[in-house]
Amino acid sequence: MTAAILIFLATYLVLAVGRIPGLRVDRTGATIIGASLMLAFNVLTVEEAWAAINYDTIVLLFGMMIVVANLRLSGFFAVVSTWVVRHAHRPLPLLAGIVVVSGVFSAFFVNDTMCLVLTPLVVEITSRLRRNPVPYLLAVAMAANIGSVATITGNPQNMLIGSFSHISYGAFAAALAPIAAVGLALTVVVIAVVYRGEFRTESPIEVDADLPRIHWALLWKSVAVSLAMIACFFAGWPVPKVAVIAGGLLLITRRVKPERVYREIDWSLLVMFVGLFIVIAGLEKTSVPGGLFAAASRFHMERAGPMTAFTAILSNLVSNVPAVLVFRSFVPHLPDQTRAWLTLAMSSTLAGNLTVLGSVANLIVVQKARREVEISFTEYAKAGVPLTLLTLAAGVWMLT
Repeated sequence: MTAAILIFLATYLVLAVGRIPGLRVDRTGATIIGASLMLAFNVLTVEEAWAAINYDTIVLLFGMMIVVANLRLSGFFAVVSTWVVRHAHRPLPLLAGIVVVSGVFSAFFVNDTMCLVLTPLVVEITSRLRRNPVPYLLAVAMAANIGSVATITGNPQNMLIGSFSHISYGAFAAALAPIAAVGLALTVVVIAVVYRGEFRTESPIEVDADLPRIHWALLWKSVAVSLAMIACFFAGWPVPKVAVIAGGLLLITRRVKPERVYREIDWSLLVMFVGLFIVIAGLEKTSVPGGLFAAASRFHMERAGPMTAFTAILSNLVSNVPAVLVFRSFVPHLPDQTRAWLTLAMSSTLAGNLTVLGSVANLIVVQKARREVEISFTEYAKAGVPLTLLTLAAGVWMLT
């Protein structure tokens, strides 16, 4: 029991810090080491470790990565983004357009992808127009986080919750998509208020965005498969099964080398998930889950407000995916499991906007834009803190 608790704490400490000082061990490496130590100290047998892995989540994430890779390689996301930017004639509509594109596509195709696609385009456009790029880049990251709350396929933590809770794709979206819509509207308002000097001008702007290189055959094929996949999601078909079939169909091609698709897949994220499942399984063999439930009962964690506050804090300490995994053995003890899972999905995702370190999407935007503009911790927090508080409050109110 002591070994399991120490291994868990050490693993989550590295997840919170990001690396081990003096060693080249990242978050993925920490989960692998933690999982191996659970076996080394006989906390788990090899059979128990295999059984701890939630293969539905791994299959869903892998299938979605293949679908998203094909859409990105075809130029689909860049085409849509360019069209929206071309039709924005003032700073505020440009901001709104970026928020809508980032948020809507993040709901279906994973938020990190939209940040990878939109950040270079936004940097280029704002540079041409000689405008402050910071509010538009913040819009990309914050809208991607908020939009991804809407569906099971919006982000990795939602995929976990979808697998654990068995809530249907349609029911999940019906509960959380309205919260995402309100959150996207609040994103425009908060950024426009914080950076009101940027959006005070009424003079029209002309945006001449170049159309990126398009692989038209792959684009139409990817769009057709993606639409069919989403339709099957809402029809109630098993989400992991549909996702991996869609990914398999897109690998049938004569023109695109499979190596290009494989390079787009985040293999380290898949491995990190496997390690986390095993580490959490080791913790579940101790008395900690029971103790957490007893402590949570005193704080009324069955209510949306306290659960949201606790999840938001934990998500910013250790990141949202590890935070969700901590709740895996806790939520089934609550009286209203469905609302608890939905509250967990809402709060763990929206909490990612609190600071620049709150989500991978934020870090992607900051890193890819670093050559042109430096977004500091304080700069991000000016809009991130009020937006997070407003969206979390709206989410709690709408769920209750």
